Amino acid sequence: MTVLVLGGTAEARELAVLLRDGGVDFVSSLAGRVARPRLPVGAVRIGGFGGVPGLRSYLGEARISAVVDATHPFATGMSANALAACSAGSVPLLRLERPGWSGAPDAERWHWVDDHDEAAALTAELGRRPFLTVGRQSLDRFAGPLAGVAALVRVVDAPDIEVPRAWTVLRSRGPYPLDAERALMAEVDVLVTKDSGGSYTWSKMRVAGERGIPVVIVRRAAAPPALEVVHDSAAAAAWVAARPPR
Repeated sequence: MTVLVLGGTAEARELAVLLRDGGVDFVSSLAGRVARPRLPVGAVRIGGFGGVPGLRSYLGEARISAVVDATHPFATGMSANALAACSAGSVPLLRLERPGWSGAPDAERWHWVDDHDEAAALTAELGRRPFLTVGRQSLDRFAGPLAGVAALVRVVDAPDIEVPRAWTVLRSRGPYPLDAERALMAEVDVLVTKDSGGSYTWSKMRVAGERGIPVVIVRRAAAPPALEVVHDSAAAAAWVAARPPR
């Protein structure tokens, strides 16, 4: 069998190691939106498929036996395409998604919102020195409401919008040491993020709790009820091992 891993996350890289060690043929696919991505072991393809029709064609041409969607929890477009293409082609699909932060000790005190527009509006009310960690693709939703605010913005790659002059843009990639986050967030008065989950970026949440500053956090979209979901790479590898040959 050959497994397609839709990746770009630490969990996807961990799964690639487990599949390699288990003797499973697989290929990892990265969207290509990060300039210098961390590459998994094994075969890798980079770039889009061309929507649902393109992905469905690839599944057939590459003789893919099963798909593990291990993309970022907020990569909803790719996840929707994977579900549609796999359903149309009767290819087994598993969602590997790290647990979110909704069960964290401070979660009930955070300001949970449904989208980035709501996050931007609320942030404008809560602080004058926000720390935006929402990813570069969402910054356009904040540029208007926070145009005159001295926001600290952290991204991996340079923003593709013209950022307001009042903003300070920091390019950096996690994981982030706790002491470094404490120093960085010393003057921050509100943290703005999304429910990415995992431990790579948890230190900023801890610092916000230590300082007692508000946290504005965008909820995840719920997974479709029929989609099988696991929360760690070992469980995904076990699911793959249980697939009958195709």
